[in-house]
Amino acid sequence: MTEIEQLLDRVTAEAHNTRPWGWPSLPEPVDAAALARAEAVLGFALPSLLASLYARIGDGGFGPEYGLLPLLDSHPSGEPAAVPQYLANRKSGRKDPDWPWPEGVLPISHWGCGMYACVDCHSPEATVLLFEPNAAEADHAWYVDAPALADWLRTWLDGTGWYEESNDEVDMAPWPDFRIRTVPAQRS
Repeated sequence: MTEIEQLLDRVTAEAHNTRPWGWPSLPEPVDAAALARAEAVLGFALPSLLASLYARIGDGGFGPEYGLLPLLDSHPSGEPAAVPQYLANRKSGRKDPDWPWPEGVLPISHWGCGMYACVDCHSPEATVLLFEPNAAEADHAWYVDAPALADWLRTWLDGTGWYEESNDEVDMAPWPDFRIRTVPAQRS
C-alpha cells in the first residue's frame, strides 16, 4: 500500500468518525462525471489527491474546522461549493484589480471571516494556501499553509494545525507567487 493510499485510509476513518460543524452526515462521494464537469468548468485538472478525496470519501463535510467544501453544489448548511466560489472569486478579482484571485487556486475549506484554505492546482505538490482577506492589502493576504495537500491532511489528522487551540505559535510564510499567478486573471 502506497503512502497516499495509507493517507486516504486515515482520512476516510476520521471522516466517518467526526463531523465538522453544520454537517449532520458525510455526503456521498462524487462520481467521475461530476469530477469531469468540475474540471471542465474550472479549465484545469484537480490534483489527484484532491480528486480522490471527493471521489472516494465524500463531497465535502470532512476535514479541519468547517470541513472541505462541496465540489459543485452548495451544502444545505450554507457552505458554498468550491467550484462556484472559485469562479466568483475570479470574477470579483477582475472587478477589483487591487484584490485579484490567482488562477488555479481553488478554495477547499472555509475558516470563517472570509478566510479560506485553498489548493494551488497548478503546483505539482498541490500546495495549500491560506487566504486571509482581513489584511490591509492583497499582497499580504496569501500564506503557505502546507507545502503539499498530503502534508495539510496529515497536520489535520495529527491535530497539529495552526487552527488547533494548543498550537498558537505557528508562523506561516507569505506566498511568493501571488503577483505572478494573478497576471492571467485578466483573460479568465
